[in-house]
Amino acid sequence: MAIRIGANPIGWSNDDLIEIGGATPLETCLAEAREAGIVGMELGNKFPREPEALKAALAPYGMACIGGWHSIELLRRSAAEEFELAKAHRDLLKAVGTDVFIVCETSNTVHGSRATPLSRRPVMASGDWAPYGAKVTELAERLAGEGLKLCYHHHMGTIVQTEAEIDALMENTRAPANLLLDTGHATWGGADPAKLAARYRERISHVHCKDVRLDKAKAAEAEDLSFLDAILGQGDELGVYTVPGDGAVDYAAVFEALRGYSGWVVLEAEQDPDKAHPLTYAKRGVAHIRAALREAGLD
Repeated sequence: MAIRIGANPIGWSNDDLIEIGGATPLETCLAEAREAGIVGMELGNKFPREPEALKAALAPYGMACIGGWHSIELLRRSAAEEFELAKAHRDLLKAVGTDVFIVCETSNTVHGSRATPLSRRPVMASGDWAPYGAKVTELAERLAGEGLKLCYHHHMGTIVQTEAEIDALMENTRAPANLLLDTGHATWGGADPAKLAARYRERISHVHCKDVRLDKAKAAEAEDLSFLDAILGQGDELGVYTVPGDGAVDYAAVFEALRGYSGWVVLEAEQDPDKAHPLTYAKRGVAHIRAALREAGLD
């Protein structure tokens, strides 16, 4: 599989605060994504979760299903328990022909709480990484037995936010546990996504492409905002995240570091669609991704 450009529907309808973009029909999201040049979609809250219905929803737009988020709570559960609880998600992904199984620890996350500032996010004790990593690896091995790739999503507001925490996760896990490289979360979390791409190239199995307005990120930290308030923006202002080409991320450098990667690069822009027109931003983001891929020699 060569590099293909997909999208997450979060630029049209937010998953953590479902009233944001809540009135936007799924059909609008898919039609506009196709118009922007996108050929695959990750799952969101408006997608059917029955295989035939999901295929029927995607087919008119020529869209592939390219996986979806699954919240895990390995701080509280065993890998065996988590695997069984994920049966419906496992079965759906296999039925629609994707192996991208995205996970993130959400047992103690603050990213979905508008009342909790990012400064109060959970932080792992150094001695807890080894047992946690062992569970992640075991879950990845169980998923691999069914032909699925565990792609761990580092994310603001969770236990894997900073560069040091990404390093701790990777050092305490092994293949087939893979990393989902998210350029936006990496940058806001203080890491250089190109350096992460170079460091973990062999274990990166999925890539999320969103950009960061650094002035907004600094303001959000100074004002001690929650994740949701920071990405949605205050008043009429735009938030921290935007599409590639509209922020601080050097995508040509990221893609150069990913040379040899085969899979999806997924457009994201966690913005309020009433402030940031989804189709306009999707076209801008896809154009920038294509240009950066060409510059890196990966088109």
